[in-house]
Amino acid sequence: MLLGRGAETAAVDQLLVDARSGRSGVLVVRGEAGIGKSALLGHAAATATDMRVVRGAGVEFESTLPFAGLHQLLRRFTSRLDCLPAEQTTALRAALGLGSAAGGDRFMVGLAVLTLLADLAEEQPLLCLIDDAHWLDQSSAEALLFAARRLEAERVTIIFAARDMHAPEFSAPGLAELRLSRLDGTAAADLLALYAADLDHHRRAHVLREAEGNPLALLELTTAQRQGRSISPYPSVSTTSKIEEAFAHRINRLPERTRTLLLVIAADDSGDPAVVFTAAAHLGAGVADLESAERHNLVRLHEDRLVFRHPLIRSAIYHGAPASRRFAAHRALAASLESDRAAWHLAAATTGPDEHVAASLERSAQRAQDRGGHAALAAAYERAAALSPDPRDQGRRLAVAAQAALDAGRLEHAGSLAEQANLHLTEPISLGRVAEVRAMVADLQGDLHKAHSILFDAAQSLVEVAPDTAGRMLVQAAGSAWVAGDAAAAEQAADHAETLPEGRRARAMACLVSTDVAQWSAAVRELDGDVPAGSLRAAVWGACLTSLLRDDHVALRRAAAVEQECRTQGAIGVLPHALLALSSSQLNLGRHREARASGLEGMRVAEDTGQPRIRAHLAAVLAHLAAIAGEEERHAELTAIMDTVDLPDLRREAEWSLIMVELGLGRYEAAADRLADHPVEQEIPGSWLADHVEVAVRAGRVEPADRAFTRFAEWAGHIRQPAIEAVVARCRALLADERRAEQHYQRALQLGAAPFEHARTQLHYAEWLRRAHRRVDARPHLRSAAGTFQRLGATPWAGRADSELRATGESRAASHQETDLLGRLTPQELQVVRLAATGLTNKVIGAQLFLSPRTVGYHLYNAYPKLGVASRGELATLDLVG
Repeated sequence: MLLGRGAETAAVDQLLVDARSGRSGVLVVRGEAGIGKSALLGHAAATATDMRVVRGAGVEFESTLPFAGLHQLLRRFTSRLDCLPAEQTTALRAALGLGSAAGGDRFMVGLAVLTLLADLAEEQPLLCLIDDAHWLDQSSAEALLFAARRLEAERVTIIFAARDMHAPEFSAPGLAELRLSRLDGTAAADLLALYAADLDHHRRAHVLREAEGNPLALLELTTAQRQGRSISPYPSVSTTSKIEEAFAHRINRLPERTRTLLLVIAADDSGDPAVVFTAAAHLGAGVADLESAERHNLVRLHEDRLVFRHPLIRSAIYHGAPASRRFAAHRALAASLESDRAAWHLAAATTGPDEHVAASLERSAQRAQDRGGHAALAAAYERAAALSPDPRDQGRRLAVAAQAALDAGRLEHAGSLAEQANLHLTEPISLGRVAEVRAMVADLQGDLHKAHSILFDAAQSLVEVAPDTAGRMLVQAAGSAWVAGDAAAAEQAADHAETLPEGRRARAMACLVSTDVAQWSAAVRELDGDVPAGSLRAAVWGACLTSLLRDDHVALRRAAAVEQECRTQGAIGVLPHALLALSSSQLNLGRHREARASGLEGMRVAEDTGQPRIRAHLAAVLAHLAAIAGEEERHAELTAIMDTVDLPDLRREAEWSLIMVELGLGRYEAAADRLADHPVEQEIPGSWLADHVEVAVRAGRVEPADRAFTRFAEWAGHIRQPAIEAVVARCRALLADERRAEQHYQRALQLGAAPFEHARTQLHYAEWLRRAHRRVDARPHLRSAAGTFQRLGATPWAGRADSELRATGESRAASHQETDLLGRLTPQELQVVRLAATGLTNKVIGAQLFLSPRTVGYHLYNAYPKLGVASRGELATLDLVG
């Protein structure tokens, strides 16, 4: 029983109950050192007697070693790796040092961890406890958090414990947190009464005052009182320091050889007795010297590993030893190892430039790259750079470290390393590579102007020595300027690329910013016909270009193909880009539920992979869907996400979706007022102009309606897509007099637009028919429109159609009521059901959707009764498009 922790233990107990009943859960326990995090993990382990318990912990010295924490957690289950899907097996074997990575996505390791944990939980519920999570190496933390966020129905509980202060940050957004506060006076007194009954009242009061409600401080300061020691009486000394000081006093009373052995254990990262005792022998200590430390309850042998009773003991031993003794311990450990750890121990014992140690670290970094450990690769090259005597080697190693940090998603650190590399490099091509890293960092952070400037400036120095590279960088610079909406900067890049091999592409890229419709459409077509082959990102770019031309069916096929390829290759970092292209095409084609499912998954993966700009663009797709559905609160939440990235196209998308909200709810004057400050001639045209026309017509503002229509018709003339021409015809009808309107409505219906736009045309035409006293003619169009709006979840539009239908004299009961099976499914269920209908197994579906097979089964189990089927075989008979 943990005194004073009733609510906290109840929260942990509930997680275990949930796991036993088939629901997974994750909890991050936070608090200062000694507050009881490890004790709470111990309570969980003691309570989970019917569960498989797996424990791991971050270690300070391990924080630079690739997947060290993951290896510690999963080393007993390496025999299970070959049961995973092939790509996951390869990734996780490489991460654990059992094979080489094949250049796959770094997030594939997290998916493999998810699948492995789910497989282990099939046999019995699984409890994973990770203490000192703030010291986990980044690769391990990333993989574990990726898996944790995707747990649903696997019977897995993961509890992380992380220190709040005086430690690196353990960021785990989106996961439930439990913050441990200090014990109140009653609980602290009860704990002291239990463990310090032998102390007199005066000394117990002193301990209570000094410990300030920290449980470990209560225990350790009690021991200090028994030994007649006083610990830091000054109020400014933190509780953590008092605890470490108490430990240090106990350690200093031990024999010298025991202290030496403990220092080796503290400097080591594995707890492997063979390594520890071999290294200790170099310093005159041995196995016999362990007895005294065990007797004082400082260290113990657990599952063939030497572990400290509390992480602060390690800290007190290591940081309490003189630097000369710490260096000696690291040299002894380096002499006892033949792995990457040896290189890091040598580096820890080196205080000045040393090419031998730097080269050793570089070799270690190359092995980290083979394992897919980008964060470890960056750390090794950064440390190697610091130890490099030659400035050229220092610059080269910093440049590699910067690229690795970028690949690891550590944007700010990548930018800092690249800036440092810039100070040491002189060769133009090397400087160009560093510039590309700096530009990518700026791009991903949403600073497109900075990205353009970096690329443009770097390209100037490469024109003579590497014209191909210079041209490519200027194309990228023009692209950054396009996204930033900076026409002058785009033109500048194109002008300087004029005589280079990539000159035509740079010019076309610059023209994407143009408000001249003819110039813009020609540029899009030229780029669409010249998409580089062989790259997933290039394939996404091709789908986006086709979407700009509103060839929506082709864009959908391209986006779906690259999305599938991302899943097949495990390219999780590129997947949000593919899902953005896919959801946009699905929205354009009126497949709103599919667009919502794709957009939600894309946002989740973009957040996991640290891509705020792509997340904001995906939020724009979802905001438009929320606007169509009349979900004002949800729309506001999504536009707030869009506002986190300051880009013209996102501001335009936010404005467009807000106009759609106003249109659906009939607030035409408000919408028209909002559009008054947006001259259509100064905007890049698009299908949003049709909404401008409708708003202006409904608000009785003829001139703005005519201007918007002229611009829209000009754009549609260059796009040449029947679905867009159908919307043009509807706009003509809205602007036409009563004698000519009908022919335009009929033309629009004949051409046929996407379902939502077609239903809007039917609604407008029916309204016109009713005003012309042709109520019977209006009814079929209203029934059809209302049914479409209902199926798409366009609630306000369905309401308008219903109102019009009633105005014709037809009751709602006779209207469009129909069974909407897909509307009963959650977005995740829809994705799972559509894949299951193709005959894929749960394991394959899980690999594609980054879910565990058990969670796939859970979603199918929930979907079957909603769809009125009893097995996956019946899914193939259903229409699952929508």
